[in-house]
Amino acid sequence: MTALQVRDDCRLCGSRDLVGAIELTPTPPANAFVPAEKLDQRQDCFPLSILLCRTCGHVQLREVVDPEILYRDYVYVSGTSPSFVKHFETYAAACWERAGGAAGDLVLEVGSNDGTLLKAFAALGARVQGVDPAREIARKAAADGIPTIPDFFSQQLADRIRAEMGEARIVAANNVCAHIDDLRGVVLAAESLLADGGVFVFEVSYRLDVIQDLLFDTVYHEHLDYHAVKPLDRFLRSCGLTPVRVDAVPTHGGSIRVYAQKGGDAVPDGSIDAFVEKEKQAGLYDPATYRAYSDRIAELGNSLRACIGEARSQGRRVAGYGAPAKTTTLMYHLGLGPEDLAYIVDDSPLKQGLFTPGLHIPVVSKARLAEDPVDDLLILAWNFAGPIMKNNAAFGEAGGRFIVPLPELEVIGHAA
Repeated sequence: MTALQVRDDCRLCGSRDLVGAIELTPTPPANAFVPAEKLDQRQDCFPLSILLCRTCGHVQLREVVDPEILYRDYVYVSGTSPSFVKHFETYAAACWERAGGAAGDLVLEVGSNDGTLLKAFAALGARVQGVDPAREIARKAAADGIPTIPDFFSQQLADRIRAEMGEARIVAANNVCAHIDDLRGVVLAAESLLADGGVFVFEVSYRLDVIQDLLFDTVYHEHLDYHAVKPLDRFLRSCGLTPVRVDAVPTHGGSIRVYAQKGGDAVPDGSIDAFVEKEKQAGLYDPATYRAYSDRIAELGNSLRACIGEARSQGRRVAGYGAPAKTTTLMYHLGLGPEDLAYIVDDSPLKQGLFTPGLHIPVVSKARLAEDPVDDLLILAWNFAGPIMKNNAAFGEAGGRFIVPLPELEVIGHAA
């Protein structure tokens, strides 16, 4: 495909009755961090236009960036976050119990990243197989004992795995069902790989939380879809899977974990209807909801720029903490740049030494805080604000302030 394509039909139901909902500032791909030797190379910015399907209520990005650009040299890994490691252990145990897993059962993960979730399944006695297109991350996962195929999941690959390894008890997809243009093809491939009674389970950011908590920075080119339960229920059933349970989980500012069973005695519990009713009450399928949302984003931008501008006028230096993908959307749309942040600290060695997409702010290790002190830290990885402040308590005790932009703007600490 070309670098950018436009999608004007609903990814879940195929309808072309789509209406514009949100328009954000164009950005480069959110994880396109740059090494020093490539700072002189141009990085293209692509639009971020959100559409609402008036047929099924799904919300999706209009622009589709070539996944080869987005994922082959991916730099995000799950295992650097202790809280995520613990989350995946709990996640695996819950899935294993619900699917009736037994020693030797096959668990396949689509978009398995560094294998953190599959390690938890392996500890429960599962045979595990990862699939992930990020070549270097897949190589490292395999070297760490998690067999990983460095490719995009497809029907052809599912057929090969089934022939070589047998049917799967569980197919998991953690935070990838928002990333896939041919989502129907991937879900059908997962369904074909599952044994009768097997479970397709996935976690994905929940649109209701994105709207209610103003999590607009989770809109970026990797996230093609913004999922809610009502459209997903219809879609999964059309793929031969029965959604049987939905759980709210706290990851990424608010997510849902969806269990969908193949055949067997699949009987949905009351959670499906409860989520759908909550979505209706919140106006999640009403275009007016998204117009009001855009106004709230603008208000936040004004407040955050004023906060950082006041700090700078007082002679305070500001740095960022955390360089997740959402940083790109937040900084571009709210008008922040290298004149506002001296650098960004990130705990991932894969990002340290690189520069942020487009704006080219240096990403550094925590050691930089002692070598080149700042007065305020803007916590860009706001979903980890608690652990970040706890792990950097000395910064606050010395008079530093923490600025948390979302889900509401907070300044924590006192000026020196």
